[in-house]
Amino acid sequence: MNVRIQPHEEHAPPREAPARRAGSAPHPLRVESLRGFAPWAAGALLLALAWTLAATSAQWQGSWGVTTSKLSTAAGVVGVPFALAAGAWQGGRERRLRMTELRASTARTPLAQLLTAALPLACWLAAAYLVAVAGVLLACAPYASAGGPVPTVFAGAALSIAACTLLGQVAGRLLPWRLTAPTLAICGYVLYGTLGLSESGFRNLAPAYLSLVGDYDVPVWWYPLVSALWPTGLAAAAAVALAAYRRATALLPLAAGLGAAVLLVHTGDGMLRDNPLAHRQVCDESTTPRVCVSAVHPGMLPEVTHVLSGLTGRLKGVQNLPVRFEDLPRRPHKDEAELPMLTPFGWSAVRGKVTDPERYAWEAAMMLVGPDCEESPSAERVQVTQEAVVRWLAPDSAQKDIRERSVASARQRGDTKELAKLRAEDKAYAHLTAMTDDERRSWLGRYFATAHDCDPNPSEVPSL
Repeated sequence: MNVRIQPHEEHAPPREAPARRAGSAPHPLRVESLRGFAPWAAGALLLALAWTLAATSAQWQGSWGVTTSKLSTAAGVVGVPFALAAGAWQGGRERRLRMTELRASTARTPLAQLLTAALPLACWLAAAYLVAVAGVLLACAPYASAGGPVPTVFAGAALSIAACTLLGQVAGRLLPWRLTAPTLAICGYVLYGTLGLSESGFRNLAPAYLSLVGDYDVPVWWYPLVSALWPTGLAAAAAVALAAYRRATALLPLAAGLGAAVLLVHTGDGMLRDNPLAHRQVCDESTTPRVCVSAVHPGMLPEVTHVLSGLTGRLKGVQNLPVRFEDLPRRPHKDEAELPMLTPFGWSAVRGKVTDPERYAWEAAMMLVGPDCEESPSAERVQVTQEAVVRWLAPDSAQKDIRERSVASARQRGDTKELAKLRAEDKAYAHLTAMTDDERRSWLGRYFATAHDCDPNPSEVPSL
């Protein structure tokens, strides 16, 4: 039997497995978020918002309503145009860098490519706005004494900024020119101003728009979210129409956005409600008259009471005075005197302090002796008496300087009639000052019995 002997086969050494890579490639979203244009754009937006809001800090520190309004305005005037421009610049990147063919050769769908580039930028810009919001609210908190912010307002504004970023990205893809970004920014600014200044319901279509008047109005909680749904629906529809395979699906977000727009236009101011605190006041019962301030700013009561302490101290024991200084959005009652204006902040009061105490006390004295009167009394003797009472109740260095200049001017012109009136006022003031405390209290009681009349009968007003 022939046996065939097979030749000896040497076993080949086993192949070595290919070495694994130390780390996989980072996700494109991570690259766009950390190494791309988005962080730099967010930093620029944060600086722009910080500069804009810091420049007007005296006007909003101390009022939640004004702070909310300023943040919404900053979102519309600064954030929305910036987002449109940044999105457009990002959208035209591939064309500027001649990477259009490379982008088309990737495995990701056009919609995925669009969102990969747009979402990091949108999130960064929205986050920059929310950081600015947090800083402003922290700066307002030490001086605001009632109420609080409405979080949905800031969430809606941030969502509007993100939506405008996506809109800008779509515009940049369609019109990849260098001038597209600044043109969109200008258009966004003009559109916000045009709609916001409109008297019709179309003003509510301005992105991040909120028509608050100080602390007298409060938005319903869902209003900012519906306001943000309008630009968000448009942005989603534009993105789907540009990059999705089934472009008919763009009708769904478009319908949502248009539905929100119709609701905003037809509801109008119905999405704001009265702030109940604006119709109440808190009072200091220890003074005569009592000093009351709006319940929106109860923290101002100690400051106002201190500023008016000289005035109320001189009125202690005087009869026929008004019951209180009132601070409500209405005309004062017959037994009330109107408190000089504290709001809007930034003028008479800044960060919980009255800016010019002497002037404020003088205005309060004027409200006391001539309540809600558009013109001075017609009788000169009554005018002279009124001037003397105000000078004694609330001495004001600025009024003293004005008086000295008036005397010098009258002498220079040779106006004997004006000089005679000023001398009569000085004589009446000297007479009132020379009275004893009891005599003065008795005289002031008779005077304030007629002070509620804007043009009293001279025979009823006690003379000096």
